[in-house]
Amino acid sequence: MTEATHGIILRTRPLTETSLIVHWLTPELGRLATVAKGARRPKSPFAGKLDLFYAADFSFVRSRRSELHVLREVSLRETHSGIREDLARLQQGGYAAALIEQATETETPLPEIFELARVFFDHLCVALPQPQDIFVLELKLLRELGLEPDLTATQLTPGGRKIMAALQAGDWNSAARLKLAGSQTAELRQFLQNFLLYHLGHLPRGRQAAVGERA
Repeated sequence: MTEATHGIILRTRPLTETSLIVHWLTPELGRLATVAKGARRPKSPFAGKLDLFYAADFSFVRSRRSELHVLREVSLRETHSGIREDLARLQQGGYAAALIEQATETETPLPEIFELARVFFDHLCVALPQPQDIFVLELKLLRELGLEPDLTATQLTPGGRKIMAALQAGDWNSAARLKLAGSQTAELRQFLQNFLLYHLGHLPRGRQAAVGERA
């Protein structure tokens, strides 16, 4: 039976010389993996419709034997092309997609996390990337996972605790207006890294670049 939904592409990878595996984040069906048969052929009906950060309506046939379903049709909603216009945006978007994929279960309804990803990618298309973009994403994702840090129990400095509280309570537009000193950025970056490592075990590659930390 064919099912239909909409989602954002978190990752793609080749399956064969002609087929592609597409990992989606959807609101009602959670994370899904689909195989786009023939997608790598020049005249494929999927040509130009399957890439990282693309948002689309799509239909698929659910597999009875695995979690890899067969993609049928795709209708693009948004390509988020602005993310590809700047390396820093691309680094932040790539880390965000990988973090969301790591922190969520497959085929579990994720409407709040889907909305979080959608708003973040929309913001990333037009905003000047800053470390606090990632801090806000991480804090909001932790909240949705039931893992939001208790700031009263942290060893942050008073200034760091105040900024963290503002990031927790605000959105990306308000975060962009905050002027963080280098020491404050470093403090929040290290605190959230340690907190995420404690709860998730490891972090996706790319966080260092996403938060503007030099190698």
